[in-house]
Amino acid sequence: MLHISVISPEAMLFEGDSQSVVATAFDGEVGILTGHAPMVTLLGTGTVRVGDGPSFNVSGGFLQVVDNQVRVVTERASKI
Repeated sequence: MLHISVISPEAMLFEGDSQSVVATAFDGEVGILTGHAPMVTLLGTGTVRVGDGPSFNVSGGFLQVVDNQVRVVTERASKI
């Protein structure tokens, strides 16, 4: 299980657990599952989908994966 945080300058938009995250990185989509290797990538303009949970339109920022924790820190975000 992944612990996921989606953070914008205005608020913590989501914090919870899910089986997966799919996000629009600067160079295409990236999918994260439990056990994913540590990584950091820049986000582009697009969507972050939290498994069966909420989705967000995002623009800029970064995504970090460490020890089954995924942090999405974005410049602008809105819940879809």
